[in-house]
Order: sequence, then structure tokens, then C-alpha cells
Amino acid sequence: MELRIKRAPRIDMEIAVPGDKSISHRAVIIAALSNGVCTLGGFLASEDCMRTVNAMRALGVKIEQPAPDKLIVHGKRRVLTPPKKEINCGNSGTTMRLLAGLLSGQTFESRLVGDAGLSRRPMDRVIAPLRQMGANILAEGPEQTPPIRIRGGSLRGIHYRLPIASAQVKGSLLLAGLFAKGKTTVEQRSITRNHTELMLNYFLVRTAKDGDDNISVFGDQVPESRDFSIPGDISSAAFWLVAAAAQPRGHLLVRDIGLNDTRTALLGVLLRMGAQVREAVEDVDQLEPRGVVEVTGVALKGTVIQGKEVPQLIDELPILAVAGALANGTTIIRHAQELRVKESDRIAAIAHNLRSMGTQVTEMKDGLEIHGPAALHGTRVASFGDHRIAMAFAIAGLFADGETIVQDADCIRESYPGFETVLEEFTNSKRMQISTPVIGSLTPAPVEEA
Repeated sequence: MELRIKRAPRIDMEIAVPGDKSISHRAVIIAALSNGVCTLGGFLASEDCMRTVNAMRALGVKIEQPAPDKLIVHGKRRVLTPPKKEINCGNSGTTMRLLAGLLSGQTFESRLVGDAGLSRRPMDRVIAPLRQMGANILAEGPEQTPPIRIRGGSLRGIHYRLPIASAQVKGSLLLAGLFAKGKTTVEQRSITRNHTELMLNYFLVRTAKDGDDNISVFGDQVPESRDFSIPGDISSAAFWLVAAAAQPRGHLLVRDIGLNDTRTALLGVLLRMGAQVREAVEDVDQLEPRGVVEVTGVALKGTVIQGKEVPQLIDELPILAVAGALANGTTIIRHAQELRVKESDRIAAIAHNLRSMGTQVTEMKDGLEIHGPAALHGTRVASFGDHRIAMAFAIAGLFADGETIVQDADCIRESYPGFETVLEEFTNSKRMQISTPVIGSLTPAPVEEA
């Protein structure tokens, strides 16, 4: 599939985005371990999340899907069934890493495989601590890459300090900790997404927190079945928020969006760049806060993104790089070497595509230096099989002269089914009346020191 994009007229819209991808994965897994039936609303029926659904089905969990965004999960009280064949995680690193922790506590052998892209991604970061817990786990690929073979057994709780900030590794170890003897503690040097621990708390699993650094779970617990409503994904909304922020007098309101404070660093960056940003939390009943975000665009100015801010922006950095190309001055992204081992080498992919559209950019080992404002010109850009690269450069096309063609854009379905429909609304200027005022202005976040 190709996306063809032309410069957008003035943006003045109100939208909603599909359910949060990170939360959808975790909700399915923890509901499957619970002691009863759970209804999950707002589920993201993307290719990646459906990999997790199908994996849990392969492990004997009954999951009904009466609507695309609704699941009914029949919990198995932590007792899963040996899979009849290997479990295919597709391109979903979240599925593979979370399942590695879950399956380490089972009593049977399983094998996790992925597509060519996932089979290049490092798994040693999750394998090493799981082995410390007593798991018999092996990466069959070169340099600790998939497939992964797991022979479940008796686990023991450990205290593990994450060498690299990773919500996936943290989540994997906390899931394994449910099956371990004693207490499992994950120490993080930088704050990462906290959806796993919030979800465990919501399902009445006993956890402990020591500041922002240490997250613990106590073993031999069965989650209590509860219904859960998943908010909209702020990482998906990021593409549209940047589009509105970068267009002087652009205006966008996003409703029913997740406002977890480990996910809203994007809003602080847009404020630093000069955009007008407002948010209002409307619901905190299920631990994951949700509400509305409103952005009014200006002529953006460059900024610096580095240090402890980076782990909370890891999915938003491709679209923020596009914002940097449209901003006045220099935008610098540092300490983001993790981008090298995502669905693509995102640092190289961003640099290549920005240059092809007319931006002066310097590629560094751990980031980018982007000089704006660039007079973007339409051209053919590659997705590199990476959904966030494809969507970021579709947004770049809204600001380019001529036509921009994003090649091999099918990968967008991994995280955002329906993206093309919203993109068409932006390019066709379907203006929607915004009637509800939003309160709660944000204060610009300071630049994070290295």
C-alpha cells in the first residue's frame, strides 16, 4: 500500500484515536490470568495487539470479540495450556517480551517466533534477568535474537536494576514475578511507562513502589477479574498533535485520550517549541487517567530532547523529528540509541527521509541534529517496514510542496488501523465544530540535562 499526501489546508478539527496499544497488550494478558470473566472496552484491534490475543488463545484462553474494540476474556487463574505449535508474535516486540516473562512461569515448553523484522531485535535484555529468576530460556538466533525457546519452571524473586530503560522488560519481569517465590523488584534509573504496574493494581494484585525507582510484585497471586476501559493512545494522537502544532493557527482537539503522566512528555516538548497546549483530565476511575488535549499551532522553534526525557518519548521521537524540520532553528535529539533497535533503525530512517524531503540533518550515533525550517518538497519516502516512520512522514507530507508518497505503508496497521481515514480528513479539510472549551493550560517543561 502507498499513501499519497498533499499539503494540508488549515487544520481545525476534533478527533478521537483508537485504544492505547501498550495498555491493550497488558490488559489482555492480565485479564487472561485472572479468576473470572473480564470485558475490555476500547481495545486496539491492530495487528500487533491481535498477536497478543491470538497468543493467549493458543495458550488455552477463551477470548471473544463481539466488536472490533471489545473483548471478553475468560481468565484461567494463571493456569495456561501448552500451545500445540510455536507462537508467532509477528512484528510485535511487546508481545514477545511480555510473553517471555509470562511463559517462564509455566510448567511446559514453548517457542516464540517473529517475522524478519522482529527476528533482528535484541532479546538478551529480557533473557538475562529471566535466567536469574531461574527460567530455562534460550534465544536461538544470532546475537541473542529470536526465536526464543522457553521451558517453564520454578522461579524465584530477584532485585534487578534495568541497564536500559525499558517498559517491556519491566513488564516481562513483573509478569514473571507473579509466578515466582517471594518478591520481584525492578529498579529503573529512568522513569518508563507504568502501565503494567497500574494494570496489576487495578486487578488487585499486591505490588509495592519505592519512589519512582523500585517497583515490586509479590509472587503466587491470581489477579481478580474486573472490567476495564482502555483510553485512546497518545502515541497515535502525537502525529495529529504535531501537525496542528506546526501549522500557524492550526487547531486540534483530541477526546478520550490517555493522560498517564509517563506518556505526556510529548506535550511538554510541544510547549517548549512554542505551541499552545491545554489538557483536562476527566476520568481517573480505572487508574489510567483520560481526558482531552487541545493544541493551537504557531511557528515552532527548535528544542533539545535528551537525557531522562527520552525513554518517555521513545515512540514520539520520529514525529518530533519532523516537527524539528518544520521549526525555526536547530532541534537536537540525543541519548536515543534505543531507536537503532526498534522496528527499523529509526535514526537512520529519519535522517534518510528528512534529507530526501530537503532537510539539513546530521545523524549521530545516539540521535539527530535537525536544522529548520526546511522547505519540504514532496517525494517518495520509504517506511522501512516501520509503522511510526510511515506515519511520521505522512505528516511531513502535509507540509510539503507537491505530492509525498509513503511506500510500503501497510505496516501502519500494526498500531493504528484507520490512520489513512483520518489523514484524508486532514488533507480534505473536513472541518468539525469544536464546542466544548478545554481548561488546564500546561507549563513548558524544562530541557532535560544530560
